[in-house]
Amino acid sequence: MNMIKTIIFDFGNVFINLDIDEAIQRALTLFKVNSFSDETIATNNLYEQGLITTTDFIKFYKKTFPSITKSEIIETWNSIFKDFPVYRLEFLKTLSEEKKYILILLSNTNELHINWVKEHILFYNQFKNCFDAFYLSHEIQLKKPNTEVFQFVLNQNNLIAEECLFIDDTKEHIETASQLGFKTWNLKPATEDIVDLFKIKKEQF
Repeated sequence: MNMIKTIIFDFGNVFINLDIDEAIQRALTLFKVNSFSDETIATNNLYEQGLITTTDFIKFYKKTFPSITKSEIIETWNSIFKDFPVYRLEFLKTLSEEKKYILILLSNTNELHINWVKEHILFYNQFKNCFDAFYLSHEIQLKKPNTEVFQFVLNQNNLIAEECLFIDDTKEHIETASQLGFKTWNLKPATEDIVDLFKIKKEQF
């Protein structure tokens, strides 16, 4: 049995709390629609992967919903964020100081979202500095759950999938990682917390 040497963390709903349902509802209300069009979903995905700029992203929404202001678009887009409990940072800092594992962040995060985090989470730099590698989808132009992003992380860090534990709250991301040989934890944010990692996944270590 391969022992875990590397832990790969998602960001949203693992460290920072999100309210995805509330953000979606807020956007639907603002845009006065019942659901998002295929074009809107495709644009969001392109933006998340860094394949269009923030300027182009906002232009799309302004063109599609002419009565909405730029600030309303940004505010609604960022309404997904709740809080980042400090005790999770302390857990991560301890893990980093122990140097028992390679620590990697792998997050589907776009430019507007990470700018909001940098502005509102005062310990963002402390958080980032805990990791040996820090990958945001819009910077590497690769997005979960595509297999390419997992292969990228393995290649960049010279890792073996079976020696990595991948933690994410999204089932589709976990499924791809599992198929590639990663150990996984599909964290349920309503009932589980990253600080209980070694209690919940003790058989992996």
